[in-house]
Amino acid sequence: MRISALLAAIALLTTPATAQRLCLSDDEAQTLALVALPEIIRETGRVCADRLPTASLIRREGGPVIAKYQAAADRAWPAARAAIVKLSDPAVDLLLQSDYARPVLTSLIAPQIVGRIELTDCTTIDRLVTDLEPLPARNTADAIVTVLRYFKESKARGGKVAVPELPLCPSPR
Repeated sequence: MRISALLAAIALLTTPATAQRLCLSDDEAQTLALVALPEIIRETGRVCADRLPTASLIRREGGPVIAKYQAAADRAWPAARAAIVKLSDPAVDLLLQSDYARPVLTSLIAPQIVGRIELTDCTTIDRLVTDLEPLPARNTADAIVTVLRYFKESKARGGKVAVPELPLCPSPR
């Protein structure tokens, strides 16, 4: 019963009318990125396993990179939950307090992002993760949001960019 209620709540998040009225600040979007990153890295490691050497950071499922992002995701979850509630309905907050909510959400988000990966891009992704690894997890999330914003703006100008529909607030310029 809780799972079906949680899935109904997730459906609320993707309602276009809701997303058009509300938007996420960069900080809120960063918390969502932080929460999703461990599962995205794990899933990318699985998708790219045949294309990367065993020593690759994204192939080390139990390694220090995942541990660093998992710790950041744990700290970011309360703020990410608030961002999700902001985009949906206050009643969703009760559902998001369930121990099942976060794993269900990340298991739905990760394949949507990783499913866009071309296998020929695995080495580039591995290099990006390796280059970003020394940075704090928050900096990586900031880079992700900055790139998403750039892609969304490029798409709005007519660019052919496949970018997730994250309702970012207009950039403070």
